[in-house]
Amino acid sequence: MAEKKSIYERAGGEEAVEAVVETFYKAVLADELLKPFFATTDMNKQKKQQKHFMMMAFGGPNKYSGNTLRKAHAKMAINDKHFDAVAGHLKAALEEHKVAEDIINDILAVVEGTRNDVLNK
Repeated sequence: MAEKKSIYERAGGEEAVEAVVETFYKAVLADELLKPFFATTDMNKQKKQQKHFMMMAFGGPNKYSGNTLRKAHAKMAINDKHFDAVAGHLKAALEEHKVAEDIINDILAVVEGTRNDVLNK
């Protein structure tokens, strides 16, 4: 029986994750609800960290060296509305890059599993 591929491999690997991150942040930064959270953020660094986090979270190589999700978001007044908006932008970015629906569903399940840590619940 063949070994099941990781979400990372099924989604297309590092290049695919990087492309999705670029599209994702264009939408996030255009969103009036989310844009204020990134007003003083070095977006090149943020995109790199996000790419590395997603690679790790989706079963790829672990190049992530940032804070835990709780620590990274602890001082932000993020609520479910913000989390849902971010997840929605990620889903749209994945769809724009023609990621298969079953892979999108698996990715969104991983994302949903981070909700309590991101919201510090």
